[in-house]
Amino acid sequence: MSEQTRLSVFKTYKLYVGGKFPRSESGRVYEVTDSKGKWLANVPLSSRKDARDAVVAARKAFGGWAGATAYNRGQILYRVAEMLEGRKEQFVREVAEAEGLSKSKAAVVVDAAIDRWVWYAGWTDKIAQVVGGANPVAGPYFNLSSPEPTGVVTVVAPQDSSFLGLVSVIAPVIATGNTAVVIASEKSPLPALSLGEVLATSDLPGGVVNILSGKASEMGPHLAAHQDVNAIDLTGATEGDLARDLEIAAADNLKRVLRPRKEDFAESPGTDRMTAFLETKTVWHPTGSLGASGSSY
Repeated sequence: MSEQTRLSVFKTYKLYVGGKFPRSESGRVYEVTDSKGKWLANVPLSSRKDARDAVVAARKAFGGWAGATAYNRGQILYRVAEMLEGRKEQFVREVAEAEGLSKSKAAVVVDAAIDRWVWYAGWTDKIAQVVGGANPVAGPYFNLSSPEPTGVVTVVAPQDSSFLGLVSVIAPVIATGNTAVVIASEKSPLPALSLGEVLATSDLPGGVVNILSGKASEMGPHLAAHQDVNAIDLTGATEGDLARDLEIAAADNLKRVLRPRKEDFAESPGTDRMTAFLETKTVWHPTGSLGASGSSY
C-alpha cells in the first residue's frame, strides 16, 4: 500500500478554571513560540472577566479544600505526581521548547518538578507540627496555636522557569489548604496549561487551582485589588514596576504579599513558601481540675 499523508492534529490549549477548560470569554488568543521563534500554539489571552471567574471558582472550592484532612490533601498531591510521571514525555517536550533546553536537560527539570510535588505531598500533615504548638502561659490555661490557610491566593508564576518554578509556587499554596488563581508565564504558558489537564484527572477538586494564560500586567492589577483575594505571590511580576504596583493595590484589603526575590528553584525549597500563606489561630482553654483533691491537668 502506498503511504498516505495525514493532517497534523494540533493541540488546542485552554484555560483551567473551576475544574473545566474554557476558552477566554474575550475570544482573544496570542501566539506562543519556542526559544528560536518557531510557532508552537495559539493560547487564550485571558481577560479581566476570566480572572474574576477564577476567583469565584477558587472561593467556592476553598471551604471543602481547607476542611479536608491534611492526610487527604497529601494523598491528592501525591496523585498529581503520579499523573505527571505518566505524562513525563509530553512535559519534557514542552519544557525543552519553552526554555530552549536539550531533551536531556529538560528531563532533569521535569523529574525535579515531579519530586517537588512529592516533597510537598509529604509536608501536608507535618507543617502544623512545625509552626503550631502548645504555648507556656502563667495561669491555669491551655494556650494552643495552630496554622490555618489564608484563603484565595493569586500566584504570578515565574516567567523563565515554566515548569519547575511553576510547581514550586503552586504546590506550597495548595498543600496548606489554600486555593490558587495562577497567572502562567506569558512567554511560556504551555507547560502550565498542560498541568491543568493533569490536575483535572488527579482527584484535585475543581477550583482549587485555576490557571490563566496571558499578561500579568493586564490581569494582575484586577486580582491584586480584588476584595475576595486574600494573598498574592509576586514571584513572576518582574516587568518594570509591576510588583510595586500590585503590592500597592493589594494593600486595600490587607492581602498577604510575597515579594519577588532571586531564587534557584532547583534547590531545596524549605518551608517558607508554605508559612507565607498560613494564619495562626490561638485558642485559650481553662485547664480545670480533676477529682476532689483539686489536682489539675
